[in-house]
Amino acid sequence: MMKTKMLNLRGKLMRLDTPVVMGILNVTPDSFYAESRMQSEEAVARRIEAIISEGGAIVDVGGFSTRPNAREVSADEEWRRVRPALRILRDGYPDIPVSIDTFRADIACRAVEEYGVAVINDISGGDIDGKMFETVARLNVPYVLTHIRGSVQTMHQYFDYNNIVEDVALYFSEKANILRQAGVNDIIIDPGFGFSKTEKQNYELMRYLKEFSTMFDCPLLVGISRKRMIYGALAVTAEESLHGTTALNTFALLNGADILRVHDVRAATDAVKIIERLKY
Repeated sequence: MMKTKMLNLRGKLMRLDTPVVMGILNVTPDSFYAESRMQSEEAVARRIEAIISEGGAIVDVGGFSTRPNAREVSADEEWRRVRPALRILRDGYPDIPVSIDTFRADIACRAVEEYGVAVINDISGGDIDGKMFETVARLNVPYVLTHIRGSVQTMHQYFDYNNIVEDVALYFSEKANILRQAGVNDIIIDPGFGFSKTEKQNYELMRYLKEFSTMFDCPLLVGISRKRMIYGALAVTAEESLHGTTALNTFALLNGADILRVHDVRAATDAVKIIERLKY
């Protein structure tokens, strides 16, 4: 029997025998999904309330858009964007675990030390900021290790793989080994759907999702909410892709996903509840 996966969130253990939902809180003006952009403090507070009331277990705060051709922003600007949301969460919702979506070690450090953030979600796998791994180890918080090739600006140029499933697995094996040697105890793996992958490659990787769930002794995060792999396949817009997102999230749950990172929290938590019924 496979042991229950758990995360140590600042001294509190989160069991993942039932999958959990991570609600996206974008504090950017240019996220690919327009309805997810939260810029005023009032909008941020409403979004946090919605995530929690709809069953979200983690709030993921991000201030740097990773959509294609997104504008580069400085570290100072990224921090200016995320700080009000982190303050609202710290002061108003101290029991809700918060994740910071950043590839910058200094921002991750400030978020953890000043605002009690519990998870660092780095889409770059530590490649953009060479201080990230040592920072995570020193802070002793869980780290989301995402598969990507290239940078935020160039990742959509790197689609050449010998075998995408084997190449991604090798990436996780090598990176997880480096992290563990650095002293990082809690590693969450994220296949990086939409990053450095064509639509066909995204679906090939998804078909083998269960392999990643069993291959690595780490929680598995899936983040496909309203992405191009869904709205492109359906020939709709991101705004029209909720049904496709729910279908693919359901597949992910059936194939070992422990954490769903989503815009639409209620749809995802409902999917978790229904899939859990199949276990009994």
